[in-house]
Amino acid sequence: MLDKLRKISIFEHLGENEFKCCLDGTEIHLDPGDILFKQGDPVTHFYVVFEGAIQLSREIVNQKIVLATYHTGMFFGEVPLLAGTLHLATGQAVSKSYIYCIDENDFWHMITICPSVRTIVLGHMATRMQELQLLSQQHDKLIALGTLSAGLAHELNNPASAARRAAGQLYDTITSLDSVAFSLIEQHLTSTQIKYLLELKHDAIEYFATLQSLDPLIQMDLEDELIHWLELHGIANEWRLAPTLAAAGLNPKKLEVISEHLAADKLTDVLTWLEATLAIAALLKVLEQGTTRISEIVTAIKEYSYMDRASLQKVDIHQGLENTITILSYKLKKHNILVKREYDPHLQHIYAHGSALNQVWTNLIDNAIDALSEQGMIWIRTSGEKDSVVVEIADNGPGISPELQSRIFEPFFTTKEVGAGTGLGLEIAYRIIVSQHNGDIRCFSKPGDTRFQVRLPIRPFKEMNKSNPSF
Repeated sequence: MLDKLRKISIFEHLGENEFKCCLDGTEIHLDPGDILFKQGDPVTHFYVVFEGAIQLSREIVNQKIVLATYHTGMFFGEVPLLAGTLHLATGQAVSKSYIYCIDENDFWHMITICPSVRTIVLGHMATRMQELQLLSQQHDKLIALGTLSAGLAHELNNPASAARRAAGQLYDTITSLDSVAFSLIEQHLTSTQIKYLLELKHDAIEYFATLQSLDPLIQMDLEDELIHWLELHGIANEWRLAPTLAAAGLNPKKLEVISEHLAADKLTDVLTWLEATLAIAALLKVLEQGTTRISEIVTAIKEYSYMDRASLQKVDIHQGLENTITILSYKLKKHNILVKREYDPHLQHIYAHGSALNQVWTNLIDNAIDALSEQGMIWIRTSGEKDSVVVEIADNGPGISPELQSRIFEPFFTTKEVGAGTGLGLEIAYRIIVSQHNGDIRCFSKPGDTRFQVRLPIRPFKEMNKSNPSF
């Protein structure tokens, strides 16, 4: 026992007399999933991890929030002892663990007669209280996001769905009206002209559907050609017809076939009908795209925040990344940044806290955007390993200097200008990946290649709901 305690940093500088107060503790062994203590239990011990790992999690509004994971050589339990509260969280073994438990009375005696221990314990308590406050604030933000998402989904999804239905009904109505109008026009056309006109209309609508667009200068030149052609054929309102016909990819050569054997007044009717039909098709396409985009954004926000889902659920990493890209699409477009996806098509789903992981993807991608400033490329790669998945988010920005790379996960550390960042984004990402999911996050950076590599286990440790023997 003495040798084990001597290896723990908090005790290594104690003298022989001081050390005696630490020798009356209790040793316990825990299997993965075993409960050391529960949130709300009376506090009776101070704990030291000889081997293994203990995860502390707090239940807030029916959601499990992981506070920290303590590994070999670390201690915990001083916060509720010094604050005089019940246990603020539940302690659970992540792996086979060997724990040394110091009784409450012995703990108070130890920090009274051992100045070095007192200094270390009080220093850690201040840091951990600050971390707890940050986590609480972050959780409040996630709750607010979930509430906002619920309201947004309700307020936008219903009118968006109604607009999409209306667009579909409008398309059917226009088709019927279009059929009646064409039946009047075809009386003045030959079968060849009718066939050609229908093909022309079909190709023009397809052209709109593919979202092709001409260079503005080419578009203007084509409009001028069409106006000149329309004027030569005595068509009224040529300035109104030309923009739509040009946008549909039509040119004088294509219109010449329709004009054969038609008087100017009949040609005017045919081209007016064609322009109106194409304009309606274009407007319907815009309406359809707009309502579809609204629905996509609402769906992305809802899935991003994992509303109405259990705290721990089966998560599709690719879906979370895509939802995050959708949320950040405006900022990506604003800064002319391209995203290249290199997804493993066989990547397994994992069991995780979905909304928390999405927060990680948001922080990493948002940082990459800020690093690139204007233009650049972001790569998002995924791959599978035996018992884990790997997500890599990279950019070709200026990079992070070697002297700063060791500090980027520290709370409140930022390289951004004052007011441009809090310095918490990467610290929160680190906590979510490492403490909450028992994963790993690393940064590799050089000019033109900065990569954040996240490794996550496919399954969390097995929760067995076993109780620890009473003390």
